[in-house]
Amino acid sequence: MLQIPAWKRVLIWGACALGLLLAMPNLFYSRVEQHNDAAAAIAAQGGTATPEQEAALALWPDFLPSNLVNLGLDLRGGAHLLAEVQVADVYAGRIDGLWPDVRDALRNERAAVGNVRRVESPRGELHVQISNPAGMARALEVVRGLARPVVTLTGMGANDLEVRALDDVIIVSLSSAERQATDDRTIQQSLEIIRRRVDEVGTREPTIQRQGEDRILIQVPGIGSAAELKELIGTTARLTFHPVVGTSDNPAADPGPRNLILPSLDTPGLYYIVEQNPVVTGEELVDAQPAFDQNGRPAVNFRFNPSGGRKFGDYTAQNIGSPFAIVLDDEVISAPVIQSHIAGGSGIITGRFSVEESTQLAVLLRAGALPAEMTFLEERTIGPELGQDSIEAGRVASMVAMAAVLVFMIASYGWFGVIANVALLINIAMMFGLLSLIGATLTLPGIAGIVLTIGMAVDATVLIFERIREELKTARGPARAIELGYEKALSAILDSNITTFITALILFAIGSGPVRGFAVTLGLGILTSVFTAIFVTRLMIVTWYERRRPKAITV
Repeated sequence: MLQIPAWKRVLIWGACALGLLLAMPNLFYSRVEQHNDAAAAIAAQGGTATPEQEAALALWPDFLPSNLVNLGLDLRGGAHLLAEVQVADVYAGRIDGLWPDVRDALRNERAAVGNVRRVESPRGELHVQISNPAGMARALEVVRGLARPVVTLTGMGANDLEVRALDDVIIVSLSSAERQATDDRTIQQSLEIIRRRVDEVGTREPTIQRQGEDRILIQVPGIGSAAELKELIGTTARLTFHPVVGTSDNPAADPGPRNLILPSLDTPGLYYIVEQNPVVTGEELVDAQPAFDQNGRPAVNFRFNPSGGRKFGDYTAQNIGSPFAIVLDDEVISAPVIQSHIAGGSGIITGRFSVEESTQLAVLLRAGALPAEMTFLEERTIGPELGQDSIEAGRVASMVAMAAVLVFMIASYGWFGVIANVALLINIAMMFGLLSLIGATLTLPGIAGIVLTIGMAVDATVLIFERIREELKTARGPARAIELGYEKALSAILDSNITTFITALILFAIGSGPVRGFAVTLGLGILTSVFTAIFVTRLMIVTWYERRRPKAITV
C-alpha cells in the first residue's frame, strides 16, 4: 500500500527547501550582486571597508545564501575577442637570448675551435661560424652541453635544443618537443596575463580560454566595448625584485619610511614589508623557465640581461641568507632566501614546488608583458540593450511555456494536474538553486534549455498519471492504482531521461561556450525533473490520500 517512511519524507521536503533557499537570491539579483561585490572588495582590502561598501554589504543578510546565477555575455552585454598568439616570435626571442651563452662557452675552447662570430641566419635559428673547422666536433659537444631537459610530461627525455653543423657553421634551433612546450607555455602565460588584467577591473565571470593550438577566446561581460577590452589586455604588468625588511599580518601596519607593505599571493593574511626601491625590475628579466635542481626537485631558472645581471649579482653577493621578494602587480608571488652569490645574471628558485607549481611560478615571473604579439581575428561589442532584450524574450518564452503547461495539466488531470504543477514550480526553483550553487553562467541558449526543461518536466508525470488511469480501469482500488502507476512507469521514465542526460553530457564534453550552457541547464533540469516527478509528486499525492481517503479518484 501507499507508505512513505517519515525519514524519507523529511529528506524530500528538506531537499526541496534547500533548493528554494539556494534559488532565492536570484529574486533579489541587484541587491545580492551589490552585497557580493562589496564583500569581495572588503576581503581584497584586508577587511577594511568604506561607508559605501558597508551600506552595500547590509543589503543582504550574511546568514542567507548569496550565490547567484551569473549572466553571460549575450545577456549582460560586453565584449568578445578571438586572438591569435604569434608563437613564432617566442622561438626567435629564445634563440636570440642564447647567443651570449654560446659565445662564452665557445670562447673557452678557442684553442680548438678558433675565433667565433655570429652570422646571418633565418628567423628562429642561431648560426655561429668558427674559424677552425677541424674543431667542429668539440664545438658541437660544447654547445650541446648548454641544452636542458624539456620540462613536460610529453617531452620527457628530450632536450630543448637541436645542434648540428653545416661546413664551418654551427646551427642551433629549438627541438620539436621544446617548441611544443614553448607553445603551451606561451599560451598559458598569455592566458594568465589576460586573466590578471581582466580581473583587475572587477568584471564578473569572464570567459578566457584556449581555442585550438594558438588562439585565445576572450569574452568579458559588462565591459564597454571591444576596443576598451583590447586596450585593457595590452596593459603591461609590473614585475620587480625588492629586499625584504620583514613580515606582518596587519595590512595597515606602518612599514616605515621608504618601505612598502604588500600582500602575499600564496598565503592569505601574510604581508611582506619590502624596500620601496627595487633591486631590479621585470624589464631586465630575459627569461624564466621551469627546471629541476641538483636533487631532481622542481625549480625555476631565471635570467637577466647584462645590466640586470650585474645589479642582481652585486646585491646577492652582499645579502647571502636574506630573503628577497618577487613582486608582480603589487603582490609578492615568492620570497626565496638568497643561498649564494648569483653571478652571470641567472639563478634558480627552489622550494617545495610541484612540477605544476614551478611551471606556474615561471609563468608569473614572465607575466610582465605579453610573451608574443596577438592578432585579433574577431571582435564584437554586445550592448546591454541586446542582452536586456534577450532576457525579456527568454522571460516571455518561459512564462508562455509555463502557462501552457499549467493549463494543459489542470485540464487533463484535474487535481492531480495541480499537484504536477506545484512539482513543476519546485523543479524550476531547484534547477536555479543548483545553477547558483555551482556558479553557472546563464546564456541565451541556457534560457532555451530552461524553456525546454519546462516542457519536458511534465513528461514523467504524464507517464505516471496515464499509468494510474490504466490501473484504475482494471477495477483496482485508488491506493493500489497509484502505487502500481508509479512502479510501472519508473522504467520508462528512467530510460527516456537517462538517454537525454547522456546527450547533455556529450554536448558538454565536446561543445564550448553557449553549447555547454545549454547542456548544463538541460542536464540539471533532467535531474531535478526526475526527482520532483518520482518523489515530490508521489509524496504530495500520498499525503493528500492519507487525509482524504477517497473511495474513488479521477485522473
